[in-house]
Amino acid sequence: MDQRTYNQFCATARTLDLVGERWTLLIVRELLTGPKRFTDFQHSLRGLGTGLLAARLKHLEREGLVRRTTLPPPARTPAYALTEAGAELGPAVLALARWGMKWAMGERRADETFHSGWALLALESCFVPEAAEGLRAVYEFRVGDPAGGDVFHLVVDDGAIDAAHGPAQRPDAVVEAGDDVLTDIAAGHLTLTEALAGGRAAATGDPEALRRLGHLFRLPRPAARRPVGDAS
Repeated sequence: MDQRTYNQFCATARTLDLVGERWTLLIVRELLTGPKRFTDFQHSLRGLGTGLLAARLKHLEREGLVRRTTLPPPARTPAYALTEAGAELGPAVLALARWGMKWAMGERRADETFHSGWALLALESCFVPEAAEGLRAVYEFRVGDPAGGDVFHLVVDDGAIDAAHGPAQRPDAVVEAGDDVLTDIAAGHLTLTEALAGGRAAATGDPEALRRLGHLFRLPRPAARRPVGDAS
């Protein structure tokens, strides 16, 4: 597959030469929460055909943004992970998520898929560093059916945050919620604090970590891209 280029000596254009093709940044988004197998991409990126997925991964490998790895025991299966250069795309992807929460989300359409990890990244994009000053805590999120739901964790370290797929080794606090709660948070209809206060989510663990949890995220208020009454 020939790589298209803008043929511009510009940092923005050069970056879009690398990651501007359809699906490419979504592959990066999936890898922000840890290494993924080929089948993981197929599960989370419905609509992306096998051939195009393989081509996109090959392109990202060739350009030094993604590398091959092996998952630790007991899986021991081949997977893909971000390189240092790929990981530095994280802030840009999170900035797009934050922009989208304000200007693009709206209501969920009937044909749209949803995975809880996307909502966790949306929370990460709304993280307030100053609210985490002096805080070192690991929050584990258990989403959906306890028997078959998703588990993610957020590591907060004195003003920094990182989201990862899978359970935490020693979580300071555990939050349990349904998919509908994460959907409402992603759409801007609900905050994590409101979900906990209203009983739509439950949290257990260290009292100080729980007390500060509600202050760690500031979600943008959804806004219309066109002025009210503009029918164009």
